[in-house]
Amino acid sequence: MTQRWKQRPEGSNWGDFGEDDQIGRLNLLTPERVLAAISEVKEGRSFCLSLPLDYPGGNKLNPRRYPPRRFSTVRDGRANYNYPLSRQGSAFTDVISDDAVLIHTQYSTQWDSLAHVGAQFDADEDGVAETVYYNGWRGGEHVIGPEPGKDCGDHCSQFEGVEASRLGIENMAATAVQGRGVMVDLHAHFGNERVLVGYEDLQRVLDADAVEVEQGDMLCLHTGYTRLLKSMNHSPDLERLNASCAALDGRDSRLLRWIDESGISVLIADNYAVEASPARPGEGLYASLPLHEQCLFKLGIHLGELWDLTELANFLRSHNRSRFLLTAPPLRLPGAVGSPVTPVATV
Repeated sequence: MTQRWKQRPEGSNWGDFGEDDQIGRLNLLTPERVLAAISEVKEGRSFCLSLPLDYPGGNKLNPRRYPPRRFSTVRDGRANYNYPLSRQGSAFTDVISDDAVLIHTQYSTQWDSLAHVGAQFDADEDGVAETVYYNGWRGGEHVIGPEPGKDCGDHCSQFEGVEASRLGIENMAATAVQGRGVMVDLHAHFGNERVLVGYEDLQRVLDADAVEVEQGDMLCLHTGYTRLLKSMNHSPDLERLNASCAALDGRDSRLLRWIDESGISVLIADNYAVEASPARPGEGLYASLPLHEQCLFKLGIHLGELWDLTELANFLRSHNRSRFLLTAPPLRLPGAVGSPVTPVATV
């Protein structure tokens, strides 16, 4: 295939896993890394790391994302729920219930695909910026949106025919997403205080807890955010949430460099966006989500958001551990730019 770019973004790894790569740092989850992860299982205990998918509740966290809507399928013009399925004489012998769901793929516990965030970047080296995503895949050609200028108000149901024919979440699902998780317990150090965690803060936590991060590890950040969110019982207090719990400082260039040099395969947090959103003001022309740009666009590092990490983090701390086996494939939904996930940690 013809190379899609003549220059790659500074600090990116485009092409390092092949010109046509669509999974980025997941390439580092080799059989050797999976075996190392399995060796972390000591007790055979498993933890579900997903929120119930009707959390956070409402659409205050993101006005464009709504809770799941469940409804019955239809059989013979009737709701196919508690539906009499067969008859013997005058008696029905069995009934059936069958439902469907309309779900926003990034409403609750989720993965971001590499098609979720791209950038305007002069990949052709002709002085004109193009819409491009990780490894030079093109907006409009490989990540296909609706016809330009189409407007249908606040709802997405009329925007049909959108898909990521490259970088879709199905590529992530096909890898099975299994490896060694490493927990960084920010909440144990900062509590519910709103703190922007930069490189120096992160290093202090890693050193204090003797946490080692190796190439291919799946880094998890416990901030306490989803614990606070669950206490709000589907009615999130946005002002309180925005003033609580640690989040990575995406404007810290040393932190972004460490994310690259650490060799992590994915980056996960129990908060809304992994990084503080909105980010601190930048200088000149800058990304509104700098850590998303670094991870999804430049390095091919998938981001996990709104994971439920508190019970696992507490267990690991009480047992003086930070490592575990993590299995977290998304839905194998072709063309999607994100997906719900039900991660499982085994310790």
